[in-house]
Amino acid sequence: MPLPTAFFWERLDVPGAEHALVADHAGLYAHGTALAVDPVPFACHYELQTDEGWVTTRFDVRAEGAGWARSVRLELAAGRWRVTASEQGDLDAALTAAGHARAGLPGSEDPDLLYGAFDVDLGGSPLTNTLPIRRLGLPAAEAGVAHRISVAWVLVPSLEVVQADQIYTPLGDNRVRFASETFSADLTLDEAGFLTHYPGLATRRPSGTA
Repeated sequence: MPLPTAFFWERLDVPGAEHALVADHAGLYAHGTALAVDPVPFACHYELQTDEGWVTTRFDVRAEGAGWARSVRLELAAGRWRVTASEQGDLDAALTAAGHARAGLPGSEDPDLLYGAFDVDLGGSPLTNTLPIRRLGLPAAEAGVAHRISVAWVLVPSLEVVQADQIYTPLGDNRVRFASETFSADLTLDEAGFLTHYPGLATRRPSGTA
């Protein structure tokens, strides 16, 4: 079995980083850790599995900081998402002490709102942008043709899960434009479709096999 590949991204917007070990010989299996200091210092550990077509089948994520911890599991079967969440401690106390608004609850109050989503998007994680890019075959797709998708967006550090509409447009030359309702960025990819640079968010540092 091939050894996993190690990726390391440095955050550009806030002090932080993401490290992931990935294997993509039959869909994607990845586990990693994301760190950031904003809105409060936290670590986010995740495990991600897709099927051979790069449709997300399972995503386990745990976020933790001083005095609190939250976890969420998302599982997709027969087109419907099952969302399981837990919470320990008081994230809201940490947020309000830092001058930020209270967080939403972890998980989703109505997973049926996620119907039609085939990808998860972990907030601030350049790894999860690769999911729709590979699932839709965008590195080899016709340049300039927009692909509108629905995703299960996992907010950090709250781990609230919400539906979000996104647009991915291949630009050629290993570049894809990512857009949401209020944001747009031209992402740079490697030959396998993993991000090397996300303007304003993260840039990947050299790495090798683990």
